Amino acid sequence: MSYQQATVPVPEKLAEAFSDALMEQGALCSTIEDAYAGTEQEQPIFGEPGMPAQQVWQQSQVTALFDTAADPAAALAAAAEQIGIALPEWRLEELEEQDWVRLTQSQFDPIQISPRLWITPTWHDSPDPEALNLRLDPGLAFGTGSHPTTRLCLRWLDQNLAGGERVLDYGCGSGILAIAALKLGAGEAAGVDIDPQAVKAARANAGQNAVQAAFGTPDELPEGEQYDIVLANILANPLRMLGSMLAQRTKSGGRIVLSGILQEQAEELNAVYAEWFDMQPAVCDEGWVCLSGRKR
Repeated sequence: MSYQQATVPVPEKLAEAFSDALMEQGALCSTIEDAYAGTEQEQPIFGEPGMPAQQVWQQSQVTALFDTAADPAAALAAAAEQIGIALPEWRLEELEEQDWVRLTQSQFDPIQISPRLWITPTWHDSPDPEALNLRLDPGLAFGTGSHPTTRLCLRWLDQNLAGGERVLDYGCGSGILAIAALKLGAGEAAGVDIDPQAVKAARANAGQNAVQAAFGTPDELPEGEQYDIVLANILANPLRMLGSMLAQRTKSGGRIVLSGILQEQAEELNAVYAEWFDMQPAVCDEGWVCLSGRKR
């Protein structure tokens, strides 16, 4: 079975309304994308909790999928009329049915983090069976190892874990950092996330990697519990707000590891955490940084 795919450039303020109107006119699905994706003009959007965020690209394109019996031209014209705009120039292409599972899997190959640490999807053989292999598949929670912030934290663990430490991953997502810590020699590891789907995914990933990690919500952390290493790979604004709490969760002499921070945000975050920690120089990867420090 094939489909008809229509792509329409639309201004920022109209993208969501036009996308919704297309669904009402019979589109099977409708997505909003950056019209300049994959070019030098691509516009990154980083939305952070607690801060106003631009939700749509300044120059967006709406892509709608129709079955072969539909009339995309009529649907587009009706959707444009519905929101009161003239229909821009658009393009139509035929989209052949594909094995979407295999297509998705083909985009995720094993990732080498260090000479001894790999992230390997379950459908791949390990490139190095003698290495420490984290078996992790893309899913509903952040953290497959493909993002620079995750790689930065994994490399920090690989280089700094001595063995036997108690580790907390605050904002654990897929659980990758807590799982990696255990495979690298940590004595205990816990992870918390406000998203129940992330907690569920993290527990499944721990089972898949045959490690015992405690995952739950922040409310489930025992009161007053402290850790040798506290990791928080989230975003800059939550890290600003959580500084005192994360410091309280870190033992005296323990280590803090922070990521999800853009390079231009590093100096400010470093100053925030310097209230409790002796901070180390930032480590950078593709415009993102990892900050670390030892609690005084």
